[in-house]
Amino acid sequence: MYYRDDNIEFKYIFLIDSLKGLPSLTMMNDTWIRLGVFITVLAGMMLWENLRPNRLSPVSRAERWLSNFSMVLLGTVAARLMIPSGLAAIAIFAQNNHIGLWNHVSTSLWLSVLITVLIFDCLIYWQHRVFHRIPMFWRVHRVHHADPHLDASTGLRFHPLEIALSLLVKIVAILIIGAPVLAILIFEVFLNATSIFNHSNIKLPVKVDKLLRTLIVTQAMHRIHHSQVVYETDSNFGFNLSIWDRLFGSYTEEAKTGDDGIKLGLNEYSSPQTNTSLKTLLLMPFRRKHS
Repeated sequence: MYYRDDNIEFKYIFLIDSLKGLPSLTMMNDTWIRLGVFITVLAGMMLWENLRPNRLSPVSRAERWLSNFSMVLLGTVAARLMIPSGLAAIAIFAQNNHIGLWNHVSTSLWLSVLITVLIFDCLIYWQHRVFHRIPMFWRVHRVHHADPHLDASTGLRFHPLEIALSLLVKIVAILIIGAPVLAILIFEVFLNATSIFNHSNIKLPVKVDKLLRTLIVTQAMHRIHHSQVVYETDSNFGFNLSIWDRLFGSYTEEAKTGDDGIKLGLNEYSSPQTNTSLKTLLLMPFRRKHS
């Protein structure tokens, strides 16, 4: 493992013997991997939305996109200010200092990676539930839910404070588990990709959706979570895997009004003046809700 100080990016070497059969992953840069997958998935889903949109946006697409993508930029800045080298640096720090469970247990790399990815996915599920349950956290998370339309950009619309809080949760988890660097890379790639995927403004064939949602969160499943009906909003919390909602009793199969009848967003933020502009989104956690 080593640092490249000239471009302030954290690079690491996975030696063949430590990877036990993964020589293709030598000298990987996690930033470029995540960025490459992010751009590919985002471009693909936006193209799909443009060709086969499920719904028309009730507000200006240009204004929504400007605000939503600006939130992505600000969230990225906040994350880099907290951890310049990313979560991979925390994982390597734990590994080098023998911190966390996996650094004291002898097991195969693949098993530890698989279990860690599952643990982190379950952790994000519970983090999501907590952000809905506790008012202080909901004030921050409602920025995401106030979007009156769902498309790929919604999957990236999170207040910088929520990004920072989520990072703190992940840092603690990495140190407790001693998460392998590879597991963190895989999890972050999947989390970003599936968030874009399941917020996208598309509609899969019913049979395909039904098959996929036995394992992963689909667009129709996640649209229920963005319903203005409170008991529907407080369900379907999963980001990657749908199994957690089924396991912990928060799964909703279908919205009361059916998929086409779901009213998206938050009732108290129903006008473009309260749910779209960048300034409004940044100040939303600190203001009283609109009626």
